[in-house]
Amino acid sequence: MDLSFTPQEEAFRDEVRAFFKEKLPERLSGLVRLGKRPRKADMEEWHAILGERGWLANHWPQRYGGPGWSVVERSIFENEAALAHAPRVVPFGVNMLGPVLIKYGSEEQKAQILPRILSGEDWWCQGYSEPGAGSDLAGLKTTAIRDGDHYVVNGQKTWTTLGQFANKIFCLVRTDMAAKKQEGISFLLIDMDTPGIDVRPIVLLDGEAEVNEVFFTDVRVPVANLVGEENAGWTYAKYLLTYERTNIAGVGASIAAFKRLKEVAIDQRKIDDPLFAARMARVEIELANMQTTDMRVIAAVAGGGAPGAESSMLKIKGTVIRQEITALTRRAYGPYAAPYIPEALEAGWNGEPVGPADAQTAAPGYFNNRKLSIFGGSNEIQKNIISKAILEL
Repeated sequence: MDLSFTPQEEAFRDEVRAFFKEKLPERLSGLVRLGKRPRKADMEEWHAILGERGWLANHWPQRYGGPGWSVVERSIFENEAALAHAPRVVPFGVNMLGPVLIKYGSEEQKAQILPRILSGEDWWCQGYSEPGAGSDLAGLKTTAIRDGDHYVVNGQKTWTTLGQFANKIFCLVRTDMAAKKQEGISFLLIDMDTPGIDVRPIVLLDGEAEVNEVFFTDVRVPVANLVGEENAGWTYAKYLLTYERTNIAGVGASIAAFKRLKEVAIDQRKIDDPLFAARMARVEIELANMQTTDMRVIAAVAGGGAPGAESSMLKIKGTVIRQEITALTRRAYGPYAAPYIPEALEAGWNGEPVGPADAQTAAPGYFNNRKLSIFGGSNEIQKNIISKAILEL
C-alpha cells in the first residue's frame, strides 16, 4: 500500500498546522506540554475554538455538523493536534455517543442531542464499567425496569471519567434479567440531575480524582431516552467501543510523547547510556510499526464503517508503547522525577520546581498511565477478541 499523502492531503496538513499556530492558545499548549491537569474551563475553551471552526466533531458527517473529512484527513488532524500539544477533546459526547446516535439513534434524538454536544451545552460521561463488570462488561448488573413511560434504574457504575463535570451520562443497563448476558442489555441516556443519582470521586495513584463511582437509586428515566431497540444495547456498545479503543491507542499522542522523550534524554545525557538508548530504539521501531498499522486501518475503513479487531490490535500496542514512553521519561529525569508536589500538577501553579519544570509531572504521568492497558477493555480481553475474530474467518 502507498503510505504517502497526496498533494491535497499535504495541503490539508499545512492548513491544520496554520490553524494550530494561529488559534491554539499558548497557555493551553503549555499545560499539555508540561503534563499538567487542564481545568474544565480549559477543556471547554478548546472545544469552543474547534467548534467555531467546525472541526470539533471531525468524524461526523456534514449533515450533522461535522467537516466531512476523509479518514486520512482525520488522522492527519489528530497527529498534528498531538504534535502541537493541543488539549485532548473530551471524547464521551463527540467521539463515542455521537457516532452511536448517528448510526442507531432516532431522528428526534439526533436533532435534540447532537447540536448540544457541538455547542458544549451538554457534557456527557460514560456509564459502562461496574464493580465485577469491567472487561467482562456483559456481566453488568445495573437494572432498568419498565414502569409505564419510564424506566426505573438501580445499580452502580464505576471508573466514570470526568463524571464530576457531566450533566448527562449514557449507560448500559439490564432490561431483561432472564435473557443471556449480552441479549438483555439496553443503551439508555440519563440526565445526571435526576433524583437518585450520587457521584463519588475515586482518587487515583497520581492523587487526582479523575474518575468516579455513580450510584443509581430508583432513578426514573423516560422511555424516550432509550437508544435503538430494547435489549439490543450490546450491539451499540460494541460499536462504540471500536471508537474508544482506537482513540485509546493514541498514535499521535505517542508520537508527540516520544519526540519529547528524545529531547529529555539528550538534555539529561541519558542518551549516552547504551541500555537506555536501546530501549528508546525499540520504542521507536514499534511506534513506526504502529503508525503503519494505523494507516492500514485508515485505508480499510476509508469506504465507511468502524474498525473491527484492528482497533483491539491498536489498543494493545498503543497502550504498551505509551506506558514504556512514560517509564523512560521518568527514568530520564532520574531523581528530579521523585519529588511529589501535588500543586505542581494544577494549571496556574507558579511555585519553584525541583529541577526541570516538566520533571514534576513525569512520575504522576507514569503512574496514571498504568491504567491504559486496563481501561477500555483490558489488553488480555483484547487478545481474546483478536483470537475469536481470526478463528471465525
